Amino acid sequence: MSRLARPLEAAAASYDVIVVGSGYGGGVAASRFARAGKCVAVLERGREVVTGEFPSRFPDLRNEMQVTGRNAQLGSATGLYDVRLGDDMHVLVGRGVGGGSLVNAGVALRPDTRVFADPAWPGQIAQDRTLDEGYRRAEAWLAPSPDPRASERTKYKALAAAGKAMGHNLVAPRITAAFADRVNAAGVAQPACTACGDCCGGCNVGAKTSVAVTYLPDAVRNGAEIFSGATVRYVAKGTDGRWTVHAVSTGGGLARTLTAAVVVLAGGTLGSTEILLRSREKGLAVSDRLGRRFSANGDIIAFGWGASTQVNAVGVGHPSKVPGLEVGAAVSGQIEFRDADDLSREMTVQEGAMPSAMAPVLPVLFLPNGRLLGALQSLVSGVYKGPFASLQTFFAVSHDDAGGAFSLKDDRLVLEWANAKDQPVYRGLDRVLSEIVTRSGGSYVRNPLAGTVMGHQPATAHPLGGCGMGRDREEGVVDHRGAVFDGHPGKDGSAVHAGLYVLDGSIIPRSLGVNPLLTITALAERAMIHIGADLGFKSDAGAAPAAPGVIPQTIGDIRPPSQAART
Repeated sequence: MSRLARPLEAAAASYDVIVVGSGYGGGVAASRFARAGKCVAVLERGREVVTGEFPSRFPDLRNEMQVTGRNAQLGSATGLYDVRLGDDMHVLVGRGVGGGSLVNAGVALRPDTRVFADPAWPGQIAQDRTLDEGYRRAEAWLAPSPDPRASERTKYKALAAAGKAMGHNLVAPRITAAFADRVNAAGVAQPACTACGDCCGGCNVGAKTSVAVTYLPDAVRNGAEIFSGATVRYVAKGTDGRWTVHAVSTGGGLARTLTAAVVVLAGGTLGSTEILLRSREKGLAVSDRLGRRFSANGDIIAFGWGASTQVNAVGVGHPSKVPGLEVGAAVSGQIEFRDADDLSREMTVQEGAMPSAMAPVLPVLFLPNGRLLGALQSLVSGVYKGPFASLQTFFAVSHDDAGGAFSLKDDRLVLEWANAKDQPVYRGLDRVLSEIVTRSGGSYVRNPLAGTVMGHQPATAHPLGGCGMGRDREEGVVDHRGAVFDGHPGKDGSAVHAGLYVLDGSIIPRSLGVNPLLTITALAERAMIHIGADLGFKSDAGAAPAAPGVIPQTIGDIRPPSQAART
């Protein structure tokens, strides 16, 4: 099967641009620089997983997890899921060629306008109007739309009934999936969603509009090269003004040093912050704000047990494990709790679906929580009937105070956020979710693994910050374009390191209160408009011509001609 990526040993020694990471920010940068004729390399620490290869059984899913705690690291270094267990908070992120877009719920929302009025942002974000253009471009390429049959889904109906009883209407959010056969902006054909519910386990249909079927194939078509299994340790500036990127094969082994005039760090909140922290240890002068203002985006994943109606919130996979059962997208509906006077009190509660690969283990997860009878019944009968057919899953987002901080300890990224579990946001979410579940006839389960290795710490799948934007290095790590501030003493506070950028969720200096994928993409598109102007090229975001016969399973066939201008 053809693929987009190659191993690290195939990389040349020198490029015009090196992009570290291949999620939303990295995909945008790779596409736009490649369209401008730059010689681009993308280094991704994860591996490439193509349509049809995502885990459909629990043993496969288990092998896709790397779990890192204070004293141990277990699992595959190239697994799709990177789970960080912290003393104050746990973080779950996706990795692979396409980054978190491979395994997220694909919910594309714009934040409340008050979010960008916060002085945490540089003034240009609100003033120069290019953010709106960034959103326009992101929407054109990710093409989010509501599920046209959302209201038919049983999990949607269950949340709608509870919401109505509370005086709130349910809405169908826009999802980055094809609900009808189409050719996307990258010229790649996508088949229609089958409503299997496996979005968060990876789409084996090809309907999910991930970075792997949009920005990355476009980058490759325009000459970029993608290298998987490549972990970047740190970057350094050479005496010639070029950047040196120090990389190793993920999991150990081969070490490579590559150089480029421009480096874009897009390894996500955890990855980019870690790289810059290690680069600082190696002598790179950056802002003292590095690692600060981490936000969990007010996240919570919770469950409702024992609802009085059938919910069908466990995916069936593709091919379907339960023929005839349609679950819908991972998220089909949401309740928006608005507060015109206090932004921090706003929240969005979404009905969710667990991927089918989780089905065999779900009863085991609920055994420690006093639901022994129902769990044992489902171990025998399966989760598609009996008690687990009424299990509700909730994904909720709100606002926190972005009080977390990263540091390196023993060369490992550590998150510290004293009393994170006591953030007011979690009390508010618990109250609302408990009422929703009660009105559905069930009982609220915030964390089925509480009291085990997971403890009582909150967990987030939307980590933000660490390399936050600011007006100068006293306020942030990067400027409004993502350019890294130069921390040398005596330098002007707004001076930046020429050619070094960060474009991912780490540059967002506060919570968004909505799923962040659309904003990360929009900020990257906006940044590329400014970077292009600075470097003398126009950032091209026009749709690519259709590639006849090219479908997600074979997009690796979009190969650029060999580029001889390498050293």
